[in-house]
Amino acid sequence: MLDKIASLRKRFDELTETLTDPEVMSNPARLKEIGRERGKLEKILGVGGRYERLVRRQKEAEEILEGSEDEDLRELAQADLDEVESELPGVEQELQKLFLPADARDHRNVIVEIRAGTGGDEASLFAADLYRMYTRFAEEEKWKIQVLHSSPTELGGFKEIVFGVEGEDAYRQLKFESGVHRVQRVPETESSGRIHTSAASVAILPEAEEIEVDLDPEELRIDVCRASGPGGQSVNTTDSAVRITHIPTGIVVRCQDEKSQHKNKARALRILRARLYDLRMEEEQSKIARERRSQIGSGDRSAKIRTYNYPQGRVTDHRIGLTLHKLDRILDGDLGELVEALAQAHQEEQLRSALN
Repeated sequence: MLDKIASLRKRFDELTETLTDPEVMSNPARLKEIGRERGKLEKILGVGGRYERLVRRQKEAEEILEGSEDEDLRELAQADLDEVESELPGVEQELQKLFLPADARDHRNVIVEIRAGTGGDEASLFAADLYRMYTRFAEEEKWKIQVLHSSPTELGGFKEIVFGVEGEDAYRQLKFESGVHRVQRVPETESSGRIHTSAASVAILPEAEEIEVDLDPEELRIDVCRASGPGGQSVNTTDSAVRITHIPTGIVVRCQDEKSQHKNKARALRILRARLYDLRMEEEQSKIARERRSQIGSGDRSAKIRTYNYPQGRVTDHRIGLTLHKLDRILDGDLGELVEALAQAHQEEQLRSALN
């Protein structure tokens, strides 16, 4: 571990020197990339410095205990050794976690797709509740939201809504939201007071750059048509809706929210790139995944991950067995405790896998 710290310190010094290179200073993208890597190394080296000092104290205390006959000195050395040995395991574990490979996508913006599942109108209303929950969370994080496509219902719900989230570490904080979200509550239209169970699925897609996903025009089928919806002024009366089919994979993306066909096409291509990038990443990860792959980080969108129980005012995340009795606050965007608990559990699973 000491060799690893020394190696990272050398890399940190190299990056610090690189920041003074005029060519790098004139390249904002490169500057941001170096700054991000240097910031991560600075955090590791802070803990690494504590580890080095503890190891040094441990060695010095052991040498005194082995070579000195001075009882007072030996007593002080033993006390110091006891203190070091009580602190060292915690620092070592913290360092091991920091050594775990970071997800290179963590800093990316994301595209969020929410679709109503089983439950009819109630599922569509729940999809709208989830959309509101994520937008409130984004507001707290000072992120920017842009709706890319939506299929609203007459009751104010969504059959489907797709939106972009732009902001610092958006993917890192939202990536564990992918999966089936289930709600248990009495619908407003239910006269007998029976609790219904409905569901909506959420997909969190890291956004791709154009250079990362090259779309061959020959592999795209682009159709234009009139927008559809529940009626009213929001539905376009011109053929501005765009549907793009990626022929090799069969992925279909439709956008109709804008009155401009050009804008709808641009949004559809943005969503398509994100889906193709996510598909590619999923395939690459499956090749290197260990048998003990973390369920938290698997991104299985068919898996039931969370239940929102209105009668009991609780939210339960089934992957980590965490139940929080603050349903109203969570649906109002207070996702911090859930986000951190999921990230912590995933990190611990990574550490167990690395040590086995």
